[in-house]
Order: sequence, then structure tokens, then C-alpha cells
Amino acid sequence: MRISTKGRYGLRILLDLAAHQADGRPRLIREIAKSQQISEKYVSRLILALRDAGVVGSFRGARGGYAIVKPLDQVTLLEAIETMEGPLEVVECLAADAANCERSETCGPRQFWRRFNDEIRAILRKYTVQDLFASCCAGNQDGLASLVSLTPPASEGDSE
Repeated sequence: MRISTKGRYGLRILLDLAAHQADGRPRLIREIAKSQQISEKYVSRLILALRDAGVVGSFRGARGGYAIVKPLDQVTLLEAIETMEGPLEVVECLAADAANCERSETCGPRQFWRRFNDEIRAILRKYTVQDLFASCCAGNQDGLASLVSLTPPASEGDSE
């Protein structure tokens, strides 16, 4: 399994928009492209998927552009990645549209892959884009520093 440039760049676009929310104005595609060193053409394609998913909104006019419209603490990393990539499946036979294998009911490895896939999805569902932003980017608008570490968010049942 590999998350492609679509998934990685989609997250970078979201982080860029988050870093500039305080500016109070939407970001232009050329601003995002320049700061993230991604071509304008590619940014325009990717941002449409984020807009269609309701995470980003487009605003017209002289002060128009793109801005985050869904709270980032409500956008899981799984949702963000699947918005860009489609359903996340570690092997083809797990995909909903995959042709059924004649051995799918008795295939031992397939059951392993299903559990493995479910665990990966659960981990990505635990983290939000806000968690990623807080971990790698808060206070660093110039370069959106690389992710160094992520600590899982405390669940309601956790005690200190």
C-alpha cells in the first residue's frame, strides 16, 4: 500500500489553508502552489476534490479563493486521504468493486489482510487534520515543517 502524491499533496494543501486561516481571506491557488512547491495545475485538480467533499469552500470575487469550511478537528486523516485516493485497501481483493475470487470465503491470507486493513483504517480514523496541523505546523507557517511525531489523542476513557 502506498499513499500517492494525490493523498500527500491533498494533506499539504489542507495544512497550508489551515496555516493561513488567521489571515481572514481565502487563499489563491497560485499562493498555495508557490508555498507548497506544487504546480498550479495539480493544486487546482486536488482542491476540487476537497471542495466536493465539503472540506474546502471556493469563494468568488476580488478577495476570492479557497478556504477551509469544515472544522479540521472533524476531518479524520482517513477521510482526507480517501477523499484524494479513494477507498484505502491494502490488497485489491478487499476493494468493494473487486471481482470476487473463488477462494474468498476460505482464503486465510485474505482474512489477515482484512484485519490488517481494518487496523490501518482505525489508526487513520483516530487522527484528525487538526492533530496533524498541531503536531507539525502550528507556529511554523513558512515551511510547514515535517511531521516529527504524533501522539494519539486522548480518548474519553483515558486517565492521566
